[in-house]
Amino acid sequence: MLQLPLPTDLVLVCILPSPRDMEIARTLGWYRIPLVSGPHIIAADHLAFYQPASFGSRKWCIEYTAPLAGYELVLRRDLFKDEPEHPRAMNEYYKMQLGSLQALPRPIPAGEWKRITFFYTTGELLQAADTIADLQVPSEQRGVLYRSIREKAIAEQGYDTRTTPDLPVDLDLLALFAIRESGEMYFGTDEAA
Repeated sequence: MLQLPLPTDLVLVCILPSPRDMEIARTLGWYRIPLVSGPHIIAADHLAFYQPASFGSRKWCIEYTAPLAGYELVLRRDLFKDEPEHPRAMNEYYKMQLGSLQALPRPIPAGEWKRITFFYTTGELLQAADTIADLQVPSEQRGVLYRSIREKAIAEQGYDTRTTPDLPVDLDLLALFAIRESGEMYFGTDEAA
């Protein structure tokens, strides 16, 4: 059954570095995003895969999407057990669990855009795009996109800037950086500046 993005879906466009990565996504059902250089918030319904020059005659386009089923943070060495000595073996990656890869009705060529890593778009823009430039969310709609990303992140990742984790805290140190209810910094005196 075809699972192409719906118009309201959040789509994370991702670089697929090599045909090997396409085969991993197709056969093993996962894709990796480096924690250090990937997007700060992972919140999407689908991934769309950009194929760079390493794809030869199928380069510089988006041909496939996949629904995002979940993700976890892992070390690269756990993803590629046959490469324990790789220079990035101890680096952290998001392992994105995927549904089946789905071919788009027609590839979306890069046009002038060739150096692409990660960016968000919508299912509506993906369905209508003639080139990758058409995936750019218009400036008047970016606020809606950012709110959607934030809401999805809060719901799925527990991402919430209003809360902090329960950690053991040195109360003397905390007192040095206390914030009053008014939001002003408090340094231990009530004298007016």
